[in-house]
Amino acid sequence: MIQMNLMMRGAIAGPLCFVLAGALFAGANTAVQGAGMIYGVPSPTIAFWQYAIACVVVLPLVWQSAWRTRRPVLHGVRVVLAAIGVQLWVAGLAHVPIWQAVALILTSPLFVTLGAGALLGERLTGSRVLAVLTGAFGGVLILAPWQEAFTWAALLPVGAAAFWAASSLVTKHLAATEDAGTLTLLLLVLLVPVNGLAAVGSGFALADGLWLVALAGLLVAGAQYLLALAYRLADAAYLQPFDHLKLPLNVALGLAFFGFAPPGLMWLGAGVIIAAGAWVMREEAMVG
Repeated sequence: MIQMNLMMRGAIAGPLCFVLAGALFAGANTAVQGAGMIYGVPSPTIAFWQYAIACVVVLPLVWQSAWRTRRPVLHGVRVVLAAIGVQLWVAGLAHVPIWQAVALILTSPLFVTLGAGALLGERLTGSRVLAVLTGAFGGVLILAPWQEAFTWAALLPVGAAAFWAASSLVTKHLAATEDAGTLTLLLLVLLVPVNGLAAVGSGFALADGLWLVALAGLLVAGAQYLLALAYRLADAAYLQPFDHLKLPLNVALGLAFFGFAPPGLMWLGAGVIIAAGAWVMREEAMVG
């Protein structure tokens, strides 16, 4: 009975933490885009200060118990993958509308599927491969490379999706033995020097846009903790459908603050990607 109650709590608390994390990430994305597009802050500088501030915020919350880990190498791999994703993501937000960047991030579960087959030795069935190809077609609809407005910078969120998918695979693997505090703290602490190396060329000075970068850091701190907690409470496959809520959240904020109105092709492409992701999750459930 106790175990069943804990499972029911996880079935509710896990998605709730996941959705709240998505809402905080949406706010952080809006702040980052404002710092880059309106104030012209270089993307590596934004990434460094965003995660440095997030780290300072999280440290007092998890200081006492979160440092202990028996898997430092895996934490290092996770951080490197996440750092590359962060750099690509922030650079993408400086050039493309939020709706396009976030819609393309929806391809991440498809990259997870490919990564699980290539890196973890999981079987790639024909239907899974077809789902990945279908999702790629949805991404092409969103990118619309045949239009004059297309720029190569639009591919940056796709690269971020790929690296974050790899980081998610490592996160889920670590979540079996590490608590949410450890996952959050070590990610943020180790991201600071890695992002610092990337920011050497652009410098660390912040003048205009400082408040937006600080706000993004605060929101990311809360989002990362909630995300790690969600993976601790519930299975990744169970949480993925709730990830689709981040699209309307980001679209709404982009429209409200920047006037970015997505075209019909975005919704069509996003629908194709979501359908492909649902197909992959159905396959996972059948195999499991």
